[in-house]
Amino acid sequence: MSDPSHARRPATFKLGDSRVTVLDIEAEPARFARDGVRIMPEPDPAALPVPLEDVLPIPRKGFRWGRLFWSAVGALTLLGVGLGVANLVQDLFARSQGLGYLGSTLAAIATLALAVIIVREALGLARLAKIEHLQARATKVLVNDDRAESRAIVHELTALAHENPHLAHARAVLKMHSADIIDGADMIRLAERELMAPLDQEARRLVSAAAQRVSIVTAISPRALVDVLFVLAASLRLVRQLARLYGGRPGALGMIALLRQTIAHLAITGSLAASDSLIQQVLGHGIAAKLSTRLGEGILNGLLTARLGLAAIDVTRPLPFSALPRPVVSDLALELVRKSEPQGR
Repeated sequence: MSDPSHARRPATFKLGDSRVTVLDIEAEPARFARDGVRIMPEPDPAALPVPLEDVLPIPRKGFRWGRLFWSAVGALTLLGVGLGVANLVQDLFARSQGLGYLGSTLAAIATLALAVIIVREALGLARLAKIEHLQARATKVLVNDDRAESRAIVHELTALAHENPHLAHARAVLKMHSADIIDGADMIRLAERELMAPLDQEARRLVSAAAQRVSIVTAISPRALVDVLFVLAASLRLVRQLARLYGGRPGALGMIALLRQTIAHLAITGSLAASDSLIQQVLGHGIAAKLSTRLGEGILNGLLTARLGLAAIDVTRPLPFSALPRPVVSDLALELVRKSEPQGR
């Protein structure tokens, strides 16, 4: 860049000219003579360091008094039920020995079933926690490019995918090319392309089908209570299907935890607050004039169900979206309107 104190007319020159001085970016311009042409190159934006988004630190949770309270209440309830059953069995034995044996057998069956349910719920919660932990670890690897950690994550993902026979070819391809990958982030992206691509396609189909069912039923339903119950049942079924698709096996407690995480994800990403833009996007451009009021309400209910399903995908997916595109509501909205429009004519 020339000195602003000297007005200079536009001129052409060669870089090899002795009168042309190319300054260094960090050099002091005052060192050079004021005659001749001085050029100060600008820094290349592509060469500048690119700031990486740090993974948000997980806040440490303090002592949970609520969990302690409900655990104590549950233990007291079990003790009360156990004492009641013991007294009932004693009363049955006092009346008749046959009734006593029958009561003892039923109590043993109930205890065994309760133990199996508790074990299944614990395993389901542990499996969901493992998937959530895998996603957090993969997110960190995408930032810090840790090769050893990426190998461990891929190994756990492969073990998790062994239960799905449809991923046999994807597992073979991943095992074949894993030795050629050096960077940890590239390893995570390769695992995402091979293992998550068929699951993402099926998840999109499940979300689209659930949204279509909700839109049709709520459009023809005469009662608002029926709409609420059906949307609730369809949402629970969709979240359970997505969790099972990505390797989770949620029970009753697992479903409660998944719904809480999904709603929290919707609140964090601001998806619930975008309903106005969603209405403009779907029912705009003259489509609202072609649809009846009930059909329009059905489409909106279906799109809200789709939003819930996409949030559930983010929660239940073992890997974050990096190499593959994240599914968006706009694509599902176009499909939903396209399939619902002939029914309203």
